[in-house]
Amino acid sequence: MSSVKLLRVSANTESVASSAIDQDRVLAGSPIQKVKNVFTNTKENFFCGVWESTTGKWNISYTEDEFCYLIEGKAILTDSEGHSEEIVPGVAFVIPAGYQGTWETIGTAKKFYSMYEEG
Repeated sequence: MSSVKLLRVSANTESVASSAIDQDRVLAGSPIQKVKNVFTNTKENFFCGVWESTTGKWNISYTEDEFCYLIEGKAILTDSEGHSEEIVPGVAFVIPAGYQGTWETIGTAKKFYSMYEEG
């Protein structure tokens, strides 16, 4: 019988490749992101890791539920009705499936994330 081991999630993204946010979603700036997915379950519908982005603003449309904890930087999330929330380090939040609006990163922002998508 194999044992299941605890998996730690580090905020280190130094060795992670950068990629641009899809240009068709970008509203301002030229945001670059790093995604370090640390865990994917066997059903491939639950994921967690660390994500970071440089300054920019882009459209978001969620099909998954995402729990986030901002580690550093600042972000402004604005829903489709224009309600804005400023997120700073130490703030935990959930973006539910169906959420549409914009994500704006001020400076460089980094978060821990866990996502669940109905399969």
